[in-house]
Amino acid sequence: MPSMCRDCFETFGEGRRCPSCRSPRVASHPELFSLHIAHMDCDAFYASVEKRDNPELRDKPVIIGGRERGVVSTACYIARIKGVRSAMPMFQALKLCPDAVVVRPRMEAYAETSRAVREMMSELTPLVEPLSLDEAFMDLSGTEKLHGYPPSVMLAKLVRRMKAELGVTGSIGLSHNKFLAKVASDLDKPRGYSIIGKRETSEFLRAKPVRLIWGIGPSTQSSLESVGIRTFDDLLRWEMDELQRRFGKMGLRLWHLARGRDARGVSTKVETKGISNETTFSTDTADIDI
Repeated sequence: MPSMCRDCFETFGEGRRCPSCRSPRVASHPELFSLHIAHMDCDAFYASVEKRDNPELRDKPVIIGGRERGVVSTACYIARIKGVRSAMPMFQALKLCPDAVVVRPRMEAYAETSRAVREMMSELTPLVEPLSLDEAFMDLSGTEKLHGYPPSVMLAKLVRRMKAELGVTGSIGLSHNKFLAKVASDLDKPRGYSIIGKRETSEFLRAKPVRLIWGIGPSTQSSLESVGIRTFDDLLRWEMDELQRRFGKMGLRLWHLARGRDARGVSTKVETKGISNETTFSTDTADIDI
């Protein structure tokens, strides 16, 4: 079983600890050195930047967002243990975690750190597809000759460099396509490093809920559940044409994803699909002039 130490980057056969530095942070997988599609997701990014810039916040529950009628933009993992989640109304978050420190977002600071992370990723491969300030896909095909290490090792080096130079951590998902790489990056947060190989794809997905699919919100999930589709196993029972008739283009996408297939490449040209702006009033009002 190919293995790699996530601390000193030693590669070796299967083992629970690194034979060189004795670290228990070991990644082992049969396809460890052959996969090249990755998704990197920063851990509680906004909150991590705030704790980095203000050490007094380090051991405190931190919530990023507006006060009173605002919503949670993100929360550190200490606050998440109490049940605080992104998009939760602030009054509800503070009921769950009354000792939390609420910090208003500083988008310029987050954008600056995001640019630095992006530059680090671009040093690994020109194929970087950002999804937001704190996450991106990478295709590291053909980069082993350039760096002298397989993609799996370079990704471990990336997150260690992010921590050392920028003070933020990230979780890595490594797989054979974008869909599974994104799923993998969320399996073991924070500071996770998860791998989904080709040979295990079908077995891995079978009992998982369809809400695992990026882009399936409450409305789509409700539509799927109305026809008995709750898991990937349920999706596999549907023929392609039946899913297309029922759900249109989404149906075709679901048919392929149910089988772990995703033909999308990592693209550096990402079209902006929408821009939004909203204001939350401090009190309820029906006054049309206001």
